[in-house]
Amino acid sequence: MPQNVAQKLIRSHLVEGTPEPGHEIGLAIDQTLTQDATGTMVMLELEALGLDRVRTELSVQYVDHNLLQTDEKNPEDHLFLQSAAQRYGLWFSKAGNGVSHPVHQARFGRPGTTMIGSDSHTCAAGALGMLAIGVGGLEIAMAMAGDPLYVGMPEVWGVELTGTLPDWVSAKDVILEMLRRHGVKGGVGRIIEYHGDGLAHLTAMDRHVIANMGAELGATTSVFPADDAVRDYLRAVGRPDDYTELLADEGATYDVEEHIDLSTLEPLIAKPSSPGNVVPVREAAGEDVYQVVVGSSANPGLRDFAVVAEILRDRQTSDRVSLDINPSSREILEDLTKGGWTFELIRAGGRIHQSGCMGCIGMGQAPAVGRNSLRTMPRNFPGRSGTDEDSVWLCSPETAAAAALTGTITDPRDLDMSYPPPALPESYSVNTRMLLAPLSEAEAQQVELVKGSNIVSLPEFDPLPDDLEVPVLLTVGDNVSTDEILPAGSRVLPYRSNIPKIAEFVYTQVDDTYSSRAAETTGGHAIVCGENYGQGSSREHAVIAPRYLGLRVVVAKSFARIHWQNLANFGVLPLEFADPADADRVSRDDVLGFTGLRGTLQDSTTVLARVGEKEIELRHRLSDRQVEMVLAGGRIPHRAAGRNRRIDAKPVAPEG
Repeated sequence: MPQNVAQKLIRSHLVEGTPEPGHEIGLAIDQTLTQDATGTMVMLELEALGLDRVRTELSVQYVDHNLLQTDEKNPEDHLFLQSAAQRYGLWFSKAGNGVSHPVHQARFGRPGTTMIGSDSHTCAAGALGMLAIGVGGLEIAMAMAGDPLYVGMPEVWGVELTGTLPDWVSAKDVILEMLRRHGVKGGVGRIIEYHGDGLAHLTAMDRHVIANMGAELGATTSVFPADDAVRDYLRAVGRPDDYTELLADEGATYDVEEHIDLSTLEPLIAKPSSPGNVVPVREAAGEDVYQVVVGSSANPGLRDFAVVAEILRDRQTSDRVSLDINPSSREILEDLTKGGWTFELIRAGGRIHQSGCMGCIGMGQAPAVGRNSLRTMPRNFPGRSGTDEDSVWLCSPETAAAAALTGTITDPRDLDMSYPPPALPESYSVNTRMLLAPLSEAEAQQVELVKGSNIVSLPEFDPLPDDLEVPVLLTVGDNVSTDEILPAGSRVLPYRSNIPKIAEFVYTQVDDTYSSRAAETTGGHAIVCGENYGQGSSREHAVIAPRYLGLRVVVAKSFARIHWQNLANFGVLPLEFADPADADRVSRDDVLGFTGLRGTLQDSTTVLARVGEKEIELRHRLSDRQVEMVLAGGRIPHRAAGRNRRIDAKPVAPEG
């Protein structure tokens, strides 16, 4: 039968399971990506596993999130990560080299391969015809150790693109249109595959923007074909030999279908405080703006910065606007400078920051309380910017530039100028001096891990008891993000390799008494949640820290994919209400009682919980493998007990 691109990628890497929606499958992994906000925990997990050397084709450790060095914590973690990369055989991208996703696309991305990353925006690599999935750090460690990635087989959602984008509308507006139509849960359980004649007008970096924010739809990943646009991109970044054509077969079908006529799109913007809260820019026009931030993995290409420079050429930003520029890589900063665009940005009033994530993860550029900040970034969850009471909007570079000029949210089509498309070079700068290659096996064996005072080994977690009586310490509503469970930003993230310390910040934005109450509770506790619990970042700290505080059970109406997997990985039992209305029957300080969990989880998907005199029916979606993990206390103790399945299988190249 004719196959689409997603099917070709999956079937060429399938080592276990049936590739039908709802079934768990095991996929061979070619590449891994880790960054410093999550990578320290991955390296500590490799240490706990006793791994000698990574078994993937290629693994890269990036330093791009925690670049502010306000004390010793971040630089010491960077030294630890560099020593771990040397010890275990990874590439290492030094601080300031750039954001992991665009750098990886430029230097290592290869059509037809699989990649997982301990960052939810790893899916950006789908722009090159890769199957790239964001997962928790422990999944990365296991893949480095040679294990497959286990994931529920998604539906494939085919989105046909036709037409051409109008002036003042760009790739960011395409993904914002998807979010406007479907919200932050629309892609759950799905791979989004873009196809159609409209692709001919989208560059590989345009596709990166769209694939990147598929994470905000909750999608497993997004994929594009590897076609002429991918070939041209790889040639432009100096890697023409890495191109392999990968197209959907004629007559290929999809489980779900959608159509977008690019020519009908208009400038869009996501209002505070959700990427799914999308409206046309014209409906928000006139709102005062005090900060504009351009950059991040969601708009990382040379074009995205150059078009802002062209709009601002010979003009000055509004007196009250702070214009902050986050170059996404040193190579792109080089090309901005060669093209004269850096000068235009500076002359217009822009401030140039380090090549890294910076404001996107709350590491600098925090806005004033309650003042509108327009950002070309992927997320605007409450407090993610580093300011608790923030007001962050997400938009395209064109809309950001218009606001920088006028001081208000402005439809860029209303500017008194013609659209100024930048003339981009045929080839891009290649600068690999800050990419350190893996050491030989003999050299690696001599490397000792460099652990500063803030690096604490991974806690050991005990098995799940057969009988549980746990109080509900917290109840929360729908769409709670990992940023709300455990905040990002310069105050918290420096403790990413110190679980006892970072646990003090769990849920501080929701209930600042949670961590102290949890620490005082013996025998464990539970949390009760609404829909889509744990959306957003892949940071497994949002599970490990509450688990350290005694979290044993989370009951939700539904879970976000990565967080659900992370809960199981660390021995926290994720359960869902059989009847979502039952969530209203459970209150804070109620006690959930479970009897005979071991046999129940192994024999049935239904779990009964006692709540006082009531009994509530709950369900789990764990595979047999995951049930064993949860009962053992998590994936690491499960593997240590010798019960881990391991399949050493080499993938075959997908047929184009």
